[in-house]
This record gives sequence, structure tokens and C-alpha cells, in this order.
Amino acid sequence: MKLAKTYSYLKNDLITIEKALNKTIQAEHTVLSKASTELLKAGGKRIRPVFVLLSGKFGDFNMEEIKTIAVSLELIHMATLVHDDVIDDASLRRGKPTIKHHYGNRVAMYTGDYILARALESITTIEKPAIHYSLSQAIVEVCIGEIEQMKDKYNWNQNLRHYLRRIKRKTALLIAISCKLGAISAGLPEKQVKKLYKYGYYIGMSYQIIDDILDFTSSSKVLGKPAGNDLKQGNVTLPVLIAKEDPSFSNFLSTVFKYPEQIKEGEMEEIINRINASGAIERSYEISDRYLLKALNVIKDFPDHKAKRTLEGIARYIGKRRS
Repeated sequence: MKLAKTYSYLKNDLITIEKALNKTIQAEHTVLSKASTELLKAGGKRIRPVFVLLSGKFGDFNMEEIKTIAVSLELIHMATLVHDDVIDDASLRRGKPTIKHHYGNRVAMYTGDYILARALESITTIEKPAIHYSLSQAIVEVCIGEIEQMKDKYNWNQNLRHYLRRIKRKTALLIAISCKLGAISAGLPEKQVKKLYKYGYYIGMSYQIIDDILDFTSSSKVLGKPAGNDLKQGNVTLPVLIAKEDPSFSNFLSTVFKYPEQIKEGEMEEIINRINASGAIERSYEISDRYLLKALNVIKDFPDHKAKRTLEGIARYIGKRRS
């Protein structure tokens, strides 16, 4: 079963959001308009809009406001992807050429800035200070996370705390904020707003951990990029941290990455094989499962509602995700 099946009844709402996304990114400048539209058409799970919708369903659901929040959050996410591809010198995203690949670094950076500006422009129509404050704080944290990720590239001495803080800012934060802003829009009590925020945080942590696992266990065709690409870019993820507990693997890794630009395909294959054989994958899934259990627990006292059952279904789906 695909993730989208767990929230298939939201199809019409998501179509409305998709149309709004397309309308919002249009620009008078041809290159900006074309580059932004190509990025949008490249697809994506639109998981942030889904969480905005579901959180909004628990209270006074205002589709116009929910749509605006969902569009802004998805555009912020898209902008970070464009910037990430420049930083990582990535030519593929979801198996398709990146904006950076098509237009070069300069156009890509300004396209990312343009998409971010559109996101902020869109949400100005909502007159709720709490939404604007939460969103601006999230953007600050995302930017700090990007700087920290660059600083930690090829840093083999980082620990689990570094990694967890980094993926919170990289992935979990925007998912948590999606849940929070949907809840604020719906006028939910502060206690429920906080619980939905925590749910999104736990889900985001688990989701990113599994993404990092799949970098070593899935195929290049499924990933849309070479297997082990994150590690090759110098990003030290959870499976690597766990595998490094073995001194022989740690020494091998340091030797191979002494000159990152000279790494051979066979060496990357050996690294991937050794990580898979080390037990690091299984232990990484265990940590992911702990976050999923926390996500389920934090909403267990919510009233029985279709949105609650969907949130539970998403958590269970993520736990079984292997591709």
C-alpha cells in the first residue's frame, strides 16, 4: 500500500492546494516561472500540506486559510531543496535534473529565493500573529540547520546528539510546524496544538532516519540518485554513526574519505555492504520505531476522528517503509 492511500479522501483538498501552488509560483520573468514550474511538476509527496489538512480537521476547518498555510509551507520546503541542490552540487532530484543542473548555481539560488518570497507573500493574508511567529522561527531554525550540516560535512567525530539535532532542523521541524499551524488555524486548545506539534516532530524524525537508512539499502532507481550519495557528499547519517562503533570500519571509512573527490565506485559499494552487514540498519530502524511509538502515544487521547485514524495510519505506514 502506498502512503497516499492512507489519506486518499483528502484528494480534492490536495488538488485545490496543488492548483494554488501552481498559481502562486507564476512569475513575469520567463526563467523564474519556468524553473519554478519545472520543480513543482517534478512531484513530491506533499506531506506537509497533508499534515496541515489533517490537523485542521480537528477543529474549525477553514479551507481558504488551511490552503494558504499549506501552500506557504510547501513552497518553503521547495526553496530549501533548490538551495540544497546547489550546496550538494546535485544534478538529480527525484530522478529528474535539478534546477541547478538546468540553469546553473546563480539562477538556482535566485529561484529558491523567489519561491521563499512567494511563500511569505502568500501567508500575509492570514491575520494571526501566532502563525507568522511560528513560521518565522521555523525558517530561522532551518537556516541554522543548513549551516550546521555544511559545517559537519566529512566530520567523522560527530555524535548521535549532533545527528538528531540536525535532522530535526532538516526535516522534522517543518512537519511539526505543519501540524501546529493547521491546529492554530482550526482554533484548537493550546494543549492539543502542542501535542500535534510533538506528533509532527516524532514523525519527521522517524521519516528522516528511514530516508537515511534507504540511502544504503535501496537501489539508485528507487532513490532517484546514486545509492550512498548522502555519505559521498559528506553527510554522516545514523547508520554510519552506528557502523563506526566498529574500529575497523571507522578506520576504513577514514582511509577511503581521505580524498573524497577520488573515491572509486567499488569503494562506495564496499562501504555500503559493510554498513548493511554491521547491524547498523536494524539498530537504526529500532530508533525510528521509538519515535513512531511516541507519535502514536502523544495523540492517543484525541477524540476518535477520521483525522486521528489517518495520523495513526501514516505513523504505521512509515514504520513499515522499506523503499
